[in-house]
Amino acid sequence: MMHQVHPVRMYLTIFAVLIILTFTTVFVAELDLGPWNVFVALAIAAIKATLVILFFMHVMESSSLTKLFVVAGLMWLGLLFGLTFNDYMSRTWSALGKWW
Repeated sequence: MMHQVHPVRMYLTIFAVLIILTFTTVFVAELDLGPWNVFVALAIAAIKATLVILFFMHVMESSSLTKLFVVAGLMWLGLLFGLTFNDYMSRTWSALGKWW
């Protein structure tokens, strides 16, 4: 199986974008966005994870089976986040009205 050779410039560009996004995460954490802080931080983290998966893990040039497993893993992660969020949101539904 032949692997495509990428120029070093591409990897350095992706690395620079990841560093910029890391500084952006730190900058946004200092802002008071109210309940949107978590969503903005997760969006930036998702962009960084996508860049790492596509370029550094070479999923973009991988077989369809590898892409299927990446998508299945992301769907599983989404399911776990959804179930955790559902549990978190239902904590105030107790008869005593306490969160614990």
